Amino acid sequence: MAFADPRDELLCSICLSTYTDPVMLRCGHNFCRVCIDRVLDTQDGSGVYSCTECREEFQERPALMRNLALRKIIANFLFTPPTQTGTGICCTYCVDSPAPAVRSCLHCESSLCDEHLKVHSKSPEHVLSDPSITVEKRKCSIHRELLKYYCIKDEICICVSCSLARGHRGHRLETLDEASEKKKEKLRNFLQKLTTKREESEKRVQSLEERRRKDQEKASGEAERVTALCTDIRRRVDDLEKKVLSEISRQEKEESLSLSALIHQLEIKKDELSRKMRHIEELCNMTDPLTVLQDPDTDELRDPEEEGDDEDIWGHDKQLHDGDDLDVAVISGTLQKFCDAVTYIKSGIYVEDPVDILLDVNTASDNLHISDDLKTATWTEEKQNRPETAERFQDYQVMSRRGFTSGRHYWDVEIGRTGEWRVGMCYQSIDRWGDQSYMGNDYKSWSLRRYNDRYLVMHNRRGIRLPDKISSDSVRIHLDYEAGRLSFYELCYPIRHLYTFTANFTEPLHAVLYIWDCSIKILGGSCRKKSS
Repeated sequence: MAFADPRDELLCSICLSTYTDPVMLRCGHNFCRVCIDRVLDTQDGSGVYSCTECREEFQERPALMRNLALRKIIANFLFTPPTQTGTGICCTYCVDSPAPAVRSCLHCESSLCDEHLKVHSKSPEHVLSDPSITVEKRKCSIHRELLKYYCIKDEICICVSCSLARGHRGHRLETLDEASEKKKEKLRNFLQKLTTKREESEKRVQSLEERRRKDQEKASGEAERVTALCTDIRRRVDDLEKKVLSEISRQEKEESLSLSALIHQLEIKKDELSRKMRHIEELCNMTDPLTVLQDPDTDELRDPEEEGDDEDIWGHDKQLHDGDDLDVAVISGTLQKFCDAVTYIKSGIYVEDPVDILLDVNTASDNLHISDDLKTATWTEEKQNRPETAERFQDYQVMSRRGFTSGRHYWDVEIGRTGEWRVGMCYQSIDRWGDQSYMGNDYKSWSLRRYNDRYLVMHNRRGIRLPDKISSDSVRIHLDYEAGRLSFYELCYPIRHLYTFTANFTEPLHAVLYIWDCSIKILGGSCRKKSS
């Protein structure tokens, strides 16, 4: 097995090429200036910066310190032509004019060039192998005999004397060749899985790049639409265009940064898989079974499908796909704030009177108090003494009177920062009793949930935890029935998208609330028609 080239230490871990203008972070790791600048740029949006090597985090963008010593090493060492070729091991018998060794004899403990190999003994005890500086690893540390067997129970290579000793008596033994072939087969299977994993990573990178391109095109189209809209009302709302375009630019930049960061993570993952594949291919091509068996990097192989380190990457990938594309709902919502000032809009956006979301007392559980205006639901320990009916929820929940079968709709709710609550939508056919009746616990309901000061979205018993807490007191629920999208937003400035469910809605959808030890108030809503 060839020794590692010291020149590998002069490679940037990001671009995998020789350092160009090497700089160092406070944690001590080195990178090309261009490479680490590009990574830090992708982290600007998150507000937290980290080293790609050790993951040490920095609250502010770290200063890049030029590594003059490393630059000098590169100049003096990297570009000096190497003096040796091949393995760097010379023939033991070529004293006056050293020649490169092509084989090593384990019995003679010597290395041989082509000429000396021709006259070397061909008897069975003279075992030849790839050139090696030392044969100590090929001998038993106890009996100083050549290792010839592999003990399956103890998973070690042993000599003939070891096989007869008490420690290995009765154990199943294999020859080194047999054990090596079995390990190679295992390595080949593992290599195939790594290859499949890398191909999946490449496909996801391509998909994300295509997604980013479409988002940029969508952002450009939305910018043109908003510009045309604002032309007719420029005198009365001259700042409207700036605010809307700013929102579009923010969303496009945020989406692009997220996709760029995810692509970068996948590229790093792909490079790591490639590195493992090269190492395994090297082992599989070796003729020396002992080197294969004693390779420490492959003693404990883990199935790439069982590795959990990319769960966060794929989970983030899925959340980005669930979000679909540029969030036009937020842009249009910003436009509607100026509806009192807009007298004529050509773009096909029509604003109707607000649609009230009223709670249906006939569905309210007996431990919820419903206000007289049917807008507020409050948890109470005092029973309301309502009759038990088939449409009433068992505990903590209430449904809206109205159901939606088409169109785009949104409404806002005032939430509490204590207790436990869920807001969302469900089919009218949802169960009213049992664990599956709670919103998000079956396939008929979708919810945003607060539980133990954590926030998550739920559908069909599957919960996805949100990365950040909700800091405002209001949440928006937005439904696009035909598009099959149900979105949740935090009502801050700018409006923050929390999550979007995608589904093929087949029944009327009702607003539904779950309240425990708190109250929720419906603030209102509006309905939007699609342009004809």
